[in-house]
Amino acid sequence: MRILKISDVYFPRVNGVSTSIRTFAREFTHSGHEVQLIAPHYPAPGLVEPFEIHRMPSRYLPLDPEDRLMRGRPVRQLAHRLRGQAFDLVHIHTPFQAHYLGLHLARALDLPVVETYHTYFEEYLGKYLRWVPNRLLRLAARRFSVSQANAVDALVVPSEPMLEVLRGYGIGAHAQVIPTGLPDDELPDGDGLRFRQRHGIAPDRPVLLYVGRVAHEKNIAFLIEATARLRQDCPDVLLLIAGEGPAEDSLRRQAARTGLQRHVQFVGYLSRDQALADCYAAGDMFVFASTTETQGLVLLESMKLGTPVVTTAVMGTASIMADGRGGLVAEEDACHFASQCLRLLRDPQLRQQLSEQARSKAREWSAAAMAERMLELYRHLADGSQLPLLQGNPSQIGQTAP
Repeated sequence: MRILKISDVYFPRVNGVSTSIRTFAREFTHSGHEVQLIAPHYPAPGLVEPFEIHRMPSRYLPLDPEDRLMRGRPVRQLAHRLRGQAFDLVHIHTPFQAHYLGLHLARALDLPVVETYHTYFEEYLGKYLRWVPNRLLRLAARRFSVSQANAVDALVVPSEPMLEVLRGYGIGAHAQVIPTGLPDDELPDGDGLRFRQRHGIAPDRPVLLYVGRVAHEKNIAFLIEATARLRQDCPDVLLLIAGEGPAEDSLRRQAARTGLQRHVQFVGYLSRDQALADCYAAGDMFVFASTTETQGLVLLESMKLGTPVVTTAVMGTASIMADGRGGLVAEEDACHFASQCLRLLRDPQLRQQLSEQARSKAREWSAAAMAERMLELYRHLADGSQLPLLQGNPSQIGQTAP
């Protein structure tokens, strides 16, 4: 197949959308399909990929310095170059400029169009537009989502809880749950001791680990609050935060205000090679409390390295933790979250058991299997046949949704 993707973000911009696009596109390319991606140009260089990337002129966004806004005219002009390449469909990955330009390209090239709903906007917007009443934000997010979802031929959703939310909005478009999988060769085995030595962390110090964007919607402030509670029973505990983002300054202030300067350590962004693997291996557990995740792929990355999880299990992370393997679920209450962390720290046998479960679970979320599910959807769209309904849990692949 020949697949044309378009997105408002891609590497070097690091986030879950970029990771999902790259994971699927690499799997498609490795299995003999052709992928082309339209994405913004960034000042920093991007990665060399096994598929073609059309970098479009873009401009800086004053309120969002991490992202870029593609200019519409160059993308529309690109349609003339793409017309003779016999694409099978257009896949849109973000709801901003890329959504409308993707629809334009699909009409210009007479192609079906599918879109992935990556972001839980109803919860996401309130973290940034705090001066707007929450009720109005939720209403706007719902109407926005319905309008965009009903404009495409099919919608891809990373988890079943997110699909349930969208159905509650009244979305009528065909939708399928297809999570992003884990590539077999994505992360090597990690050396946690090496990472601890490099960052001045004692070998026996209890470490809670967070990896991801340091952003307000990730609810890292709650993790700091839980760490403060945990310190009462575990005086040497350390919350290790790996990543970068707009919330870092406010989180540093929170740590200082609560006397946790020695108990919260920021190590910045880590490249997705040995450094990140070592970081995962350095943690006694991976902690996560975001309420906006449509999937929560980072939990599976942690599990792949054998690091058990403590999470509030909301939305996409609830799907990952539905079978109870590989970690502990906590309430969104700092005391209860801290007690679950303490339970894991005090019980090495439980930690080892959950570590083994975590590695086993991560193997079930194969990128190749998820890519094949996406290709099946593509084939049905391309030939105009009736679209199948598939379950989202990897253990239920091929079953019919109710």
